[in-house]
Amino acid sequence: MKFGVLALSIFYAAASSSNAFVLVGPSSSKNNKKACSSLSVVFSTTQQQDEGITTASPVKDDAPLLIRAARGEAVERTPVWMMRQAGRHIAEYRELCKTYPTFRQRSEIPHVAVEVSLQPWRNYQTDGCILFSDILTPIPGMGVDFVIDEKLGPVMEKPIRDWDSAKILHSIDPYASTSFVAEALQTLRKELTPETALLGFVGCPYTLATYLIEGKSSKEYLETKRMMYTEPALAHHILKILADNIGDYACFQIENGAELIQIFDSWAGHLSPRDYDEFAAPYQKLVLDKIKQKYPHVPTVTYIKHSGSLVERMAKTGVDVVSLDWTVDMAEGRDRIAKARAEAGLQGRGGVQGNLDPAILFADHNTIQERTHEILKKAGPVGHVMNLGHGIEAATSEENAHFFIETVRNFRH
Repeated sequence: MKFGVLALSIFYAAASSSNAFVLVGPSSSKNNKKACSSLSVVFSTTQQQDEGITTASPVKDDAPLLIRAARGEAVERTPVWMMRQAGRHIAEYRELCKTYPTFRQRSEIPHVAVEVSLQPWRNYQTDGCILFSDILTPIPGMGVDFVIDEKLGPVMEKPIRDWDSAKILHSIDPYASTSFVAEALQTLRKELTPETALLGFVGCPYTLATYLIEGKSSKEYLETKRMMYTEPALAHHILKILADNIGDYACFQIENGAELIQIFDSWAGHLSPRDYDEFAAPYQKLVLDKIKQKYPHVPTVTYIKHSGSLVERMAKTGVDVVSLDWTVDMAEGRDRIAKARAEAGLQGRGGVQGNLDPAILFADHNTIQERTHEILKKAGPVGHVMNLGHGIEAATSEENAHFFIETVRNFRH
């Protein structure tokens, strides 16, 4: 990847009564990243509960645009990436699958995972490059092996449904069990330009537990809920082990180059509010707290599919950014997040990610642009990372995906 020298740029951004001034020095190719990064100085600000930006204080910060936005800093434009941006909608990926036919080959052979991760960044110039991996990648290191059937999805070697089978679970040593993740992250950081954020991710304990207990993907999660209601102590035992391990795995990703961690509790949207409060939120918070205790300046993002009724609960975990799905109005979502954080005694309005319906990318360019602009305007200029409300669909055209990214990159508040 070769990029020309970027011209010196100076921009001035204001929010409310305060100002943020950023001087970005000239950046060169990846061979001179460290030198050019040291030229960046940011006068960043601290969010308050009632509004976005207050009096600026000088802080040296060479963080990428997406990271600064996730922190709630004033930025020159809204950053953008897409969940599941690496994968089946890209022709290069489908061609690569002929050589590496299984998902685990593509995600666990470092140079292959790097190539797949880079494809959407090269093609679209997204502001974030996310590691091509899977939320189940760390579980063999906890004692649970699995295969990924191309039709059925993940299938566990043996479901965990009683105390005896739960004995297989143990603490993870990610450096021993997922060294390929470390290698892929380190390589990606070398390949990416300094202004591109390297994103890591993990699955949350409840969602991971559904796979361990059900033994495979599910629509109703009846075995998981049976355990919750008849053997709650066992459910909590499994969730606690998962939370401890996933927190360590997230920190491991940061130690190897990830600059932001997104946590996915994809199936927690199937829980009632009461069950979410007992079996999902506390374990999300354990993961988030472990990350923040060790790496307080690394932004965190939470995503749950079909989470319209859970937005406030998500915000109260203390996560930096709530990723909204497309069923929530962006302006209403921002207000709900801000109010929930204030109720929980958390500082700042909180950030937001999303939330274009992935199906909009099947529409014509005018519709894509109109819907994208609507979300950008409702989200406002501070604390927003543009994304889809769920992963990009496999049948999406690369042309429309690229148009979406360019629409966001060209938009100015």
